[in-house]
Amino acid sequence: MASQTVSAYVPTGEMQGNGASAGSGELLATSAGSASKTQIIAIYGKGGIGKSFTLANLSYMMAQLGKKVLLIGCDPKSDTTSLLFGGKACPTIIETSSRKKAAGEETLIGDVCFKRDGVYAMELGGPEVGRGCGGRGIIHGFETLEKLGFHDWDFDFVLLDFLGDVVCGGFGLPIARDMCQKVIVVASNDLQSLYVANNVCSAVEYFRRLGGNVGVAGMVINKDDGTGEAQAFCQAVGIPELAAIPANEDIRRKSANYEIIGHPDGAWGSLFAQLADNVGASTPHRPTPLSQDGLLDLFNGETVGRGVVLEPATLADMCGKTYHPKASLEVIYDTV
Repeated sequence: MASQTVSAYVPTGEMQGNGASAGSGELLATSAGSASKTQIIAIYGKGGIGKSFTLANLSYMMAQLGKKVLLIGCDPKSDTTSLLFGGKACPTIIETSSRKKAAGEETLIGDVCFKRDGVYAMELGGPEVGRGCGGRGIIHGFETLEKLGFHDWDFDFVLLDFLGDVVCGGFGLPIARDMCQKVIVVASNDLQSLYVANNVCSAVEYFRRLGGNVGVAGMVINKDDGTGEAQAFCQAVGIPELAAIPANEDIRRKSANYEIIGHPDGAWGSLFAQLADNVGASTPHRPTPLSQDGLLDLFNGETVGRGVVLEPATLADMCGKTYHPKASLEVIYDTV
């Protein structure tokens, strides 16, 4: 296995590609004309569900299996690469490009792209709290990537880590503009993460109706406690289960300590090796999103409030003791 070092990525030569635009649906090609095209995959999920943990280990395993992988964090929290780099934060594209522009300097690949054991990684970043729009930051980040030659880069896999809770346009960019071939959702056996997964499926279906080509390749079930709601969701919406990562104390502790567990010879190596194979071989599906009631039907009725009757409030309820009915000024005629 390669040494545990982190270094800046500086290209040694010009990479060849098809130079397609973001909205064209034509995706990256490897330098060999007969080689298969790069798989660009957008991964979505609820914040805190384990997207970054899953992707850091998946990308690491893919690299150990001989694939050339680029991992791009598209979450303003910028926590994707920190897991890959053992907790060390790398400079974000938005922060670096803004600083370079103010200094009259050009942003270079080596300023924003770094690598560890064969995985190339970068963070788009985002504005500080209350100082800008996270979705607009994502759009700006991809504009910068295009200036850096994104469509000429040569990778087997490009993995995009997107926050699924946010529904504004910037975070839906890969789906809306056909920037990826397929989407993968990360969820668990809880209503909120499956709600987000269902929203992502709804977005995919919406843009498919508008002529889009992106599909959902499947779900990674993280922190699986065996209760089965996530598996039932996959079956209900028509997407495959790519892997089930168990709710395990060893995994939780190592993840909290920024340790990579996706080593081929590690205790969890076979799990992530199988996930890597499944992700590579997966095909896009057109999902059938669930209604809110359909989501609730995946769970035990006693735990989700099914059967509760909505009782309308009155103006008297809202005003309390200060409420005094006022006579209507409406004129009502007995005949017209």
